[in-house]
Amino acid sequence: QVQLVESGGGLVQPGGSLRLSCETSGIRFSLYNMGWYRQAPGKQRDLVAAITSSGTTNYADSVKGRFTVSRDNAKSTASLQMNSLKPEDTAVYYCNVKFILGQRDYWGQGTQVTVSS
Repeated sequence: QVQLVESGGGLVQPGGSLRLSCETSGIRFSLYNMGWYRQAPGKQRDLVAAITSSGTTNYADSVKGRFTVSRDNAKSTASLQMNSLKPEDTAVYYCNVKFILGQRDYWGQGTQVTVSS
């Protein structure tokens, strides 16, 4: 059974930091590209940051220079370090993995990030 479990969300003041983690099981993580998405109330789910199976990263313009995505294939985990958080970063954050050789695609349940004073 495939599971993706996000953790690390919470309430933080503007300018603060949070580190999200995504723990996976039931897959060979090294064969999956990985992405962090977020969805604010009433808005679509958007890609925030992604890291390929080989470690190439890309970021949404809105988070470049503030967020850093990483992965540990040995531990089957990924992380999103979020610094200089802004109120507009408030959303539910989801991790997603996509199999590099096929159509398999899995989502976590999401973790709430709220940036507010």
